Amino acid sequence: MVTDTKESRQEPEQGAPANGQPQSAIQRYLKNLRSVPRSFRDSLIRHGRPTSDRAASQAVFTNFFLHIMPTRIHRYSMRIRATWGLGIITLVLFLLLTATGIPLMIYYKPSIDQAYDSMKEIHYIVPTGRFVRNIHRWGAHAMVAMVMLHMARAFYTAAYKGARQFNWVVGMLLFVLTLALSFTGYLLPWDQLAFWAVTIGSEIAQSPRELTDALGITDWCDIGGFQKRLLLGANQVGQEALIRFYLLHVMVLPLMTAVLLGVHFWRIRKDGGLTRPAYTDALPATGSSGANGSANALESSPAMRPSRTYGLMAVVRGKTPAVDRAMANTVPTYPGALYAIAALTMLTLAAMLALGYYYDAPLKEMANPAVPENPAKAPWYFLGLQELVSYSAFMGGVGIPAIVVLGLMCVPYLDRDEEDVGIWFGGSLGKWICLLTAIVTAVVVIGMLIFTVQYGWLRSWFPGIPQIVITLVNPGTVLLVVFMAWSLGITKATNSTRMGALAVFTCFLIAFVILTYFATVHRGPNWDFYWSQDQWPTH
Repeated sequence: MVTDTKESRQEPEQGAPANGQPQSAIQRYLKNLRSVPRSFRDSLIRHGRPTSDRAASQAVFTNFFLHIMPTRIHRYSMRIRATWGLGIITLVLFLLLTATGIPLMIYYKPSIDQAYDSMKEIHYIVPTGRFVRNIHRWGAHAMVAMVMLHMARAFYTAAYKGARQFNWVVGMLLFVLTLALSFTGYLLPWDQLAFWAVTIGSEIAQSPRELTDALGITDWCDIGGFQKRLLLGANQVGQEALIRFYLLHVMVLPLMTAVLLGVHFWRIRKDGGLTRPAYTDALPATGSSGANGSANALESSPAMRPSRTYGLMAVVRGKTPAVDRAMANTVPTYPGALYAIAALTMLTLAAMLALGYYYDAPLKEMANPAVPENPAKAPWYFLGLQELVSYSAFMGGVGIPAIVVLGLMCVPYLDRDEEDVGIWFGGSLGKWICLLTAIVTAVVVIGMLIFTVQYGWLRSWFPGIPQIVITLVNPGTVLLVVFMAWSLGITKATNSTRMGALAVFTCFLIAFVILTYFATVHRGPNWDFYWSQDQWPTH
């Protein structure tokens, strides 16, 4: 097979005769000068046009940015329903946030005396400044949403099983880093919305003091106070907090995220590519398209298989059934998969550009510690936790989130049932389990919220009850115990740890959605319940 590669084009030796006359050094210099563009292109792109499988594979194999991808990709992975492109969309959003964050850094001043004015300057004076900031703000929210959806897709298709166990843990760390990136950026505008949202976050960081106070050990073991000072650099949100959040947001967290993203994508390739059901590896019928898009007798009879095995960048068929089967169901990554990635990129950018053009990012009055926001609400992705914090700061803000994150990290090591991966919900039984779990979770969570609104909780009934009881027995911990009991019940009833894992994940997902909605729509001043914002008291 001959391809147009750099190696196949032979250049004349230096000083070789031209038209029977030897070339002088000046002639060779001028000739080399004219060929600089072509020579530079050949040194940069060390492959020809993708006119064959080998040339297409070389495009990936010899490119630093593409080499993290395999030279060939399974046909099933090209289907939209396989992944919905959520991982690629998340990566594009991260790169978009980086691209828009750099120009914002040029004009932003991380000082409590100048931060708000610099935001106003970006908003009203800097050309396209408002547009860039809008894209950055909505891109951050979109990235949080996409990470959550990507995590749900991976879980419901069992993409954490087998060799992919560690990559699931890496994905959970990326989820935490995404939340941290968005939260640290929330303070930078230094307006009322940002100041009081971060104030709530600092109180959550200090919430372990609720437990140490109840145990009487705060004087010599003030974990909550240490966490708050570590986060803010002081006892209140001020200049020290702003500079720390700025440093975390523009340097530390992006670098950590970039490193883990590289590990995440690399492990996807090394762990066998994207998850897919076993039936997708079956050989095509005789006469159907093989790896090279033509009918091949090798797929019909073992006797017709080649007697030699080649290993050239996973392009040439081998004589073993496993190699032949894998090749028969793959296509070159370049250009097919890259076109799909380019399409997703353009759609994502178009959506962010539209949001940035039509909707302005909020910017309220300058931060004023003497005038608290009421209600002071955290970003939407923390509102569910804020609802739980209203019952117990420690369990709602630290205990329950830590249990959920660590529990989900451990799922791949607890659920080791051998099953076909890549199938949504693991089949029809899993679909029914998830549907039933969603209904039960909705009833339990909504019922608990209605009960607490109508009748309060332990402190309302027993004013003198010890604080340790309030900390450990609150609506959040009750919901957690109910979810764990339901998961164990499903595991026992179905004799499947996979069904139990699906149940507990669905519990957390549905509870998060309901609590977020409840805190967003129905919580008003003083965190009281209102059916709509029209019922809020007027001043």
